[in-house]
Amino acid sequence: MSASRFLTVFAAALVSACLITGCSSGPRTVKAASVKADKDRHPAPEFALKDSNGKTVRLEDYRGKVVLLDFFATWCGPCKIEIPWFMEMERKNKDRGFAVLGVSMDDEGWDIVKPFLAELGVNYRVVIGNDSTAQLYGGVDALPTTFLIDRNGKIASVHIGLASRKDFEDGIEQLLQAPKADASRTGGMVVPAFALGAK
Repeated sequence: MSASRFLTVFAAALVSACLITGCSSGPRTVKAASVKADKDRHPAPEFALKDSNGKTVRLEDYRGKVVLLDFFATWCGPCKIEIPWFMEMERKNKDRGFAVLGVSMDDEGWDIVKPFLAELGVNYRVVIGNDSTAQLYGGVDALPTTFLIDRNGKIASVHIGLASRKDFEDGIEQLLQAPKADASRTGGMVVPAFALGAK
């Protein structure tokens, strides 16, 4: 095999691997977790980040809703596959107490994220995250990393890398049908990363 042919095949293999496993500068993993039992869930760490209009968005703003919290980047191939799914899930379930919240991890910020969102027609709120936000959620070593949060503000499942659309849909439906517990969101409690189930 010629050197140019080898490089072409190698590059294609790298792209395929990224699409399957997620994008990361470190070891790539795929992890699609089923919905945890309520007793095994931990409160989602609170944060306050800016949206494209400069408005502060807090996780506590979504109290009482099932939330799909998606850490993504504009350069991430698997993220681009999942985002249209999330847009459809937002359209389908927003009147049932469900919301998608995207957290962009792009270093370039809104200069690159705004055109990306406009091109896709993203219909849910997006904020710009940072390393501190990622650390709250276990480091977010691969993208996409997506958390399903129940109505009580607890992390019910974590998906690392490109997950199955059906896994998301089944998890969302299960959480939407579950009765809300008496205990409410834990008012800004920050949970250690090791407790969140993300590796």
